[in-house]
Amino acid sequence: MSADVTLDEILACERAVWDALMRGDAEADEAALDPEFLGVYATGFSDRADHVSQLAAGPSVARYEIDQPRLMRLSQGVALIAYRARYLRVGSEAWEAMYVSSIWQRGPYGWRNIFSQDTEESDHAPV
Repeated sequence: MSADVTLDEILACERAVWDALMRGDAEADEAALDPEFLGVYATGFSDRADHVSQLAAGPSVARYEIDQPRLMRLSQGVALIAYRARYLRVGSEAWEAMYVSSIWQRGPYGWRNIFSQDTEESDHAPV
């Protein structure tokens, strides 16, 4: 498989989404997501419009940290990043954590996120 992408490159793409959430920048969030984006969350499925709409009232995240990032090159111009995120929602004092997997695809407009799944961190063993 071609090494056409680096962890740092895709991590920068992923951070751009988190930074948009911190700034409440719906335009930047939308630009990072493919028109056919699919999100899988504890609340159900999400498309690009749903993801962007969370910023209608402004920033949704006050702070975030990304730990343990891993990169899988799926094919030429397609990569999956998986990591643990700690984040603080706007108006909250309690940090939360989740594991995130995102697939990014390089196209004529640069890298765009085509898929993302969040899994809340748990103390329970997998079944």
